[in-house]
Amino acid sequence: MDAGGGGAYSSRTAEEVFRDFRGRRAGMIKALTTDVEKFYQQCDPEKENLCLYGLPNETWEVTLPAEEVPPELPEPALGINFARDGMEEKDWLALVAVHSDAWLLAVAFYFGARFGFDKESRRRLFNMINNLPTIYEVVTGAAKKHSKEKTSNSSSKRKTNSRMQGESQTKVAKIHTPKEDEDSGAEDEEDEEEHENTLCGACGDNYANDEFWICCDVCEKWFHGKCVKITPARAEHIKQYKCPSCSANKRARA
Repeated sequence: MDAGGGGAYSSRTAEEVFRDFRGRRAGMIKALTTDVEKFYQQCDPEKENLCLYGLPNETWEVTLPAEEVPPELPEPALGINFARDGMEEKDWLALVAVHSDAWLLAVAFYFGARFGFDKESRRRLFNMINNLPTIYEVVTGAAKKHSKEKTSNSSSKRKTNSRMQGESQTKVAKIHTPKEDEDSGAEDEEDEEEHENTLCGACGDNYANDEFWICCDVCEKWFHGKCVKITPARAEHIKQYKCPSCSANKRARA
């Protein structure tokens, strides 16, 4: 979103600012989950103060802070790279996630002030933002605690069905397609409702009826296939699926 220039800020809407927020949020979630290895490498402690920026087009970048004073937008936390090697990786990522959440809110309400939002517009913007899990919740898995038990029960039902059908228990537990639900009767209608509360460990969005999902066998988080670049055909040949974060953690310990 272009915040610069004069013009009629009142023409901007809470929905437009929320789209900007959601795009930036998606980019930062990618940096801290599916792109975590690349993000880790770019946060070199030997470099100057670095910041993590989320961009409206759902991408991210690690770079130096803006040179102009005051900056056009609020600035993210400085020096995230300096703490990289002084903390456990998961704790460092959680710390960056917290600062990222604070920055996203600052940017959103900066736009709200620039565009002259009234009380109702600010409330509407906050409510849309608050309906999404925070980056911290996505990165740490806190957003899934409420639905984890339901997901486990759903997985157990699919494993039971797989034994009856002579299929691989592991594959059925990992792979969830809407067509299978439609063919499985009343029990799977209940599974569908449970999965609506499940959040993708990469992008943080909810389960959707027309999307393929896969579950990590290590951390038990669910992911959109497209977010982790896994297709149903490829998943059929995976005996044990490890998400990008779990794979990166294993390499770091090696």
